[in-house]
Amino acid sequence: MKYLKVIAFTHKQIELKELGKLVICQENLTDKLHQVKTQFGISEIFYLATCNRVEFVMITAQVVDKEFARQFMDALNMGLCHVSTNAFLDAASIYEDREALNHLLRTSCSLESLIVGEKEILAQLRKAYENCREAGLTGDGLRMFMTCIVKTAKEVYTHTNISKNPISVVSLAYRKLKDLKLCANARILIIGAGETNRNISKYLQKHKFSNFAVFNRTVSNAAQLAADLNGEAFNLDALKTYSNGFDVIITCTSAVEPLITPEIYTSLLNGDTSRKTIVDLAIPNDTHPEVLEKFPVNFIEVHSLNEVAKNNLKERYEELTHAEAIISQNIDAFALELKQRRIEVAMRQVPEKIKEIRNTAINSVFAEEVQGLDQQSRDVLEKVINYMEKKYISVPMIMAKDILINN
Repeated sequence: MKYLKVIAFTHKQIELKELGKLVICQENLTDKLHQVKTQFGISEIFYLATCNRVEFVMITAQVVDKEFARQFMDALNMGLCHVSTNAFLDAASIYEDREALNHLLRTSCSLESLIVGEKEILAQLRKAYENCREAGLTGDGLRMFMTCIVKTAKEVYTHTNISKNPISVVSLAYRKLKDLKLCANARILIIGAGETNRNISKYLQKHKFSNFAVFNRTVSNAAQLAADLNGEAFNLDALKTYSNGFDVIITCTSAVEPLITPEIYTSLLNGDTSRKTIVDLAIPNDTHPEVLEKFPVNFIEVHSLNEVAKNNLKERYEELTHAEAIISQNIDAFALELKQRRIEVAMRQVPEKIKEIRNTAINSVFAEEVQGLDQQSRDVLEKVINYMEKKYISVPMIMAKDILINN
C-alpha cells in the first residue's frame, strides 16, 4: 500500500472556476499520461476530473512531494503561468499509503464531494479508471485498489442513510431550473452527451419536457441521447448554424475553452431578445463570461450551488461517523488482502521450482536407478511423485497465509 500516491486539487482549497484550468483535454489525455508515466517511473496511473476535483492517482516508488508535483505538472504542459502553478501547488493535497486509500474511499463514498450523499462520484471514478485501464495505464495494483473502492462505496450507500433522499449537483440544478416555471414545450438545447447531461435529461423527461436538440462532439453519442428524448442530434459545429431557437441551454462538456461564445450565442438567439436560461455544469464553464455580461440570462452553475451543498452536509453529519467506520474496516481488511496477494505473487514460482526439482531427480540424480526399474514400478513411482508434487505446491502458500493471518 505504501506505493499508492495521490495528488489532489479539490473544491476545499480551490475555487471551482479556477479548478477548470487543471482539466486536461480528452484528446491529449492518454498521450500526456503515458508521457509522465514513463518520465517519472510511475508503474500505474489514472486521472480523475469532475466538477469539483482534479486528481492523479498513481502507484510509484518515487517520493511524491510538492517538488515532485511541480515537476509533474510542468511535464503535463497544462499551459499554466508560473504564478498559477505555484497557487495550485500550495493548495494541492498529497496522500500516500493508508492515507491515500482513505482519501479515495472517502471520495468514492461522496464524503469529499461538494454534495455529500450524491452517488455520481462513484460512477465518475469507475469511468476514469476504466478509461485509463483500456489505455494501458493501469495494472494489477490499481485493479485491486479499485475493487476495494467500489466495494466500500456500495457498503456505505447500502448501510448508512448518507444517500437517503439523495441530493446531487444535477438534482440541485434541476430544482433551480424548475423554480423558473418553464412550460413543458420549452425548447431545450443539450450540449454534451456525457453522464451529467444524461442524468439531468432523466429529470426533464420525468417532468414531461419534450422539445430537445442534442449537440455533441461524437454524433453517435448525441444520437443515442436524442433517441431517448425523442429529439434531434447534431455535432458541436452545428451550434454555429442552428436557427430553430431555444429557451434553455444545458451544457456540460470536457472542453477546456468556452463553447458558448458571444458570437455563437447571438447566432442561436436568431434575433430573439427575451431572457433565456443557461444551466452550465461544466468545469471549466462552457459559457464565456461575456455572454452573461451582454445578454439577459438566468445562469445556473456548479459554483452557485455551494450554499445548498453546505446545508446538505449539516443534514448528513450524523451519518459521516457510520460511513467512516465502514471505511476504516475496509482499509484494515484490504491491508490483509494486499499482503495475501503479495504472497500469491511471490509464490508463483513455487510450482515451476518443484517441477525443476522433480525433473532433476528423475533425469539426473536418480536416472540410473529409475532406468533399472521395470515399467510397473516406474508407473507407481510416477504416480507417487505426481501426488507429492500437487500436495507440495499448496503447502508453502497455506503456511504463509496461516502465519500472516495469525500474526
